[in-house]
Amino acid sequence: MVTEPDRRTSEEPAPAWTRSYAEGVPAEVEVPRETVPDLLVTAAQRYPDRPALEFFGATTSYAELRDAVARAATVLHDLGVRPGDRVALVLPNCPQHVVAFNAVLRLGAVVVEHNPLYTPEELGTQFRDHGAAVAVAWDVVAPVVQGLDAPELREVLAVDLSRALPLVKRLALRLPVPKARATRAAMTEPAPGTRSWDAAVAGANPLDGAHPGPAHEDVALLQYTGGTTGSPKAAVLTHRNLVANVTQSVAWVPGLRAGEEVFYGVLPLFHAYGVLLCLAAAVRLGATLVLFPRFDVDQVLAAAKRRPPTFFPGVPPMYERLAVAAEQRGVDLSATRVAISGAMPLPVETAQRWERVTGGLIVEGYGMTEASPIVLGNPIGPTRRIGTVGLPYPSTRMRVVDPEDPTVDRAPGERGELLVQGPQVFSGYWHRPAETDEVLLPGGWLRTGDVVEVDDDGFVRIVDRIKELIITGGFNVYPSEVEDVLKGVDGITDAAVVGLPGGKGGEEVVAAVVVERELDLDAVRESLRASLAAYKVPRRIVAVDDLPRSQIGKVLRREVRDQLLAG
Repeated sequence: MVTEPDRRTSEEPAPAWTRSYAEGVPAEVEVPRETVPDLLVTAAQRYPDRPALEFFGATTSYAELRDAVARAATVLHDLGVRPGDRVALVLPNCPQHVVAFNAVLRLGAVVVEHNPLYTPEELGTQFRDHGAAVAVAWDVVAPVVQGLDAPELREVLAVDLSRALPLVKRLALRLPVPKARATRAAMTEPAPGTRSWDAAVAGANPLDGAHPGPAHEDVALLQYTGGTTGSPKAAVLTHRNLVANVTQSVAWVPGLRAGEEVFYGVLPLFHAYGVLLCLAAAVRLGATLVLFPRFDVDQVLAAAKRRPPTFFPGVPPMYERLAVAAEQRGVDLSATRVAISGAMPLPVETAQRWERVTGGLIVEGYGMTEASPIVLGNPIGPTRRIGTVGLPYPSTRMRVVDPEDPTVDRAPGERGELLVQGPQVFSGYWHRPAETDEVLLPGGWLRTGDVVEVDDDGFVRIVDRIKELIITGGFNVYPSEVEDVLKGVDGITDAAVVGLPGGKGGEEVVAAVVVERELDLDAVRESLRASLAAYKVPRRIVAVDDLPRSQIGKVLRREVRDQLLAG
């Protein structure tokens, strides 16, 4: 295997924080000169008969997954998809998502992930930005995708989730009883005028194995994020970025057993966190990925009886709900040796409950889409520190700088903005050079927008955010996006959106609005659902006389937040 040389020279000492690493974790990793499709090829060679995927009891072996990807690549190639072309995926977690993701990359094309619960307005903005000509979409939302104002889009292929179910469950969906009808409606819906992805893949011949694939430095993924500046934009992630972060993540967890692990895919695969750990790291290890279309406690615990998880990536509310339910129902989760918590702070009580129920370890990490996404993690062992987001990953460097002048480093122990550097850091935003320059500094240093404290051993604690995005339920909400919709409501002249503490370490979206006449604010809230995903809709809307502003007239969201907290 060809690898890239270590960035650190033999004369350069390892950073001091590496002394707190778990035993066996290296200070540096060598990044294989592989692409993401190479991970699947290798896994299928080593573990052809091992289940790669499980979906409600239906399994797909690694050999079967490789073959399905080869057929799907032919379908896309016949539609004219070529290296560098963008292909949009608008799918929940399902086997077809995994197949489509790998098939796009096999052709050297670029995956663009989308939340299938987004509104037409949200999807349309992104489609017009990336210009994909082909989309693979859940049949429930395929008509919405087909109707988007997206001039470049010419073909939508519809995915029927029920096609991935075991035969007995598929037959049960046809029963003329209310429960079967409700389940069928939640999984699939006719999509007139679209071509069936499932039928096309089943009937295709495998792509010629000699067909050229992507290069290590090619773009693999456009992942939409608000970044540190608020407005959604696409982070450009290369195969090198993703393979580097997979290599770092696998190295970070001593004792992972290739060909034996069971990952649970409760994280959405359209999120960078899910892409990295579920679509890439699981394959690198030859693990079985158990997929869930959405997080459902009953479904997860039922699967745990059938195929217990050994490695569980998630967010704090998932761990809290699962631990409580497992205790109440007597479900055994003791096979779960490691759980990785991200996206929002992990409450101490949640960590303690999870570890009591499973007997395993749960650790918190930190990342951002622009870093593929993981840059920091707590050690998988006794040196971890609950309440911190851990230490820099192998081959990752950090600096703490003056937020007003990132060229000036803070003295040890002083608060400042966190900067990170490593092979997982992105190459920029799609067609946004000015915004790229705002966050990507000379030398490859990425501004995180987070204010941190670093202790003497290198453990990082997040103390504030320069960026004002809101994290609710593990998803990012960008205030300006919600404010723009509010300002379009007749009778609202101005708006400010902030995050207020919402329990379990998360936040609630709350809006302060200036109105020119009396409005039914509950009705306003409901009207926003037509333009915003449910998690972006403010939990509360408060009418105020005016909004605090700077001398140049900019609304001061932090002061708005303080005023709302003060009542």
